[in-house]
This record gives sequence, C-alpha cells and structure tokens, in this order.
Amino acid sequence: MVAALLVLLTLAAVQLGLALHVRNSLIDAASTGARFGALADRTGADGAQRTRELLDSSVASSVARDVRYEQVSTPEGEVLRITVTAELPLISALPGIEHWEVTAGAYVVE
Repeated sequence: MVAALLVLLTLAAVQLGLALHVRNSLIDAASTGARFGALADRTGADGAQRTRELLDSSVASSVARDVRYEQVSTPEGEVLRITVTAELPLISALPGIEHWEVTAGAYVVE
C-alpha cells in the first residue's frame, strides 16, 4: 500500500512540474516575442515568429496551437499583444481544462 501511495504522489509531482513548465514557457515566449516585435525596426509578425521559435525550442511542437498578434491603441501609446493558445500535454491533462491561453504585451517603440 505504501508503494502505491508513493507512486501516486510521484506521478502527481511530475504532472504538476510538467504543467508549470509549459505554463512558464508560454508566458516567457509570449512576453519575449511581444518585446521583440515592439522594437522600432520590427513588426508584430516578427514578434509572433520569435514567439513560435522560442516555443519550438522549449516545448513540444504539438503543444502550441496558435500564436496571434494585434496592435492596440491605448491612451499611453500603441501596444503589441501576442496571444498563445496551447494544449496541455497528455500527462498533465487536468479535468475541465482543455487549453491555456496566454497574452503578453509591450509598448511599441517608434
């Protein structure tokens, strides 16, 4: 009985670690891509491409489903927003959660 409990706890820890890794990778890639695309000599498409490259190097290519960008006007200035939609890996599938969506933004430098 103790072995079964230890196996269950180990699998739960692995699942939590994998889910946190994917979430942190999505957040980092989206924010880095937004900052990259907001530079004076770059476009939103450059930022989205940089986000895809970062995701390909950090998580499985089947995880990240969609990378979108939009430029939004705010009273403070133009903001480039990068949104990443990703599926959870099979081992970390949580009930009621089918995908994650992460959005990051950066002020556009002119």
